[in-house]
Amino acid sequence: MTEHMKTAVCPGSFDPVTLGHLDIISRASKIFDRIIVAVPVNPDKRYSFSVEERMEMLRKVCAAEGIGNVEVDRVEGLLADYARQKQAVVVVKGLRALTDFEYEFQQALTNKKLNPQLETMFLSTSAEHMFLSSSMVKQVAGFGGDISHFVPACILEAIRGRLCQPAN
Repeated sequence: MTEHMKTAVCPGSFDPVTLGHLDIISRASKIFDRIIVAVPVNPDKRYSFSVEERMEMLRKVCAAEGIGNVEVDRVEGLLADYARQKQAVVVVKGLRALTDFEYEFQQALTNKKLNPQLETMFLSTSAEHMFLSSSMVKQVAGFGGDISHFVPACILEAIRGRLCQPAN
């Protein structure tokens, strides 16, 4: 890696990947030389998709969008330590609304304390994705609703297969 190459980490649970996630990753990929999309391993949290499945969905989505400077990786432990190991200079987080800000601001301050070289950059979500979250996708899918406007087309069937209940 060259001295001037800027690496950013874009963390998230991505359970499942949404168009909002893709929007943030795509926009960050235009700002930084290298983006590491970091999927956390958290045994205390219940996920609909395994770490490997989420990583595979992210790889598929980034390839389908032609985003070439992205790598997908798993994170075990603290993000601040992971970023240091990967020589990342910034954490990129998407913000949907004011409700996201308080939590994300607290995370940013904690990461800065643990790794003073690490900055956090917030990208505001595009207006059409402001309401979108993985939880909302799971809820709509669970009731048999159409999630095709919320998730990338190339992973739609995989998500439907796992989350969708047939409509009554």
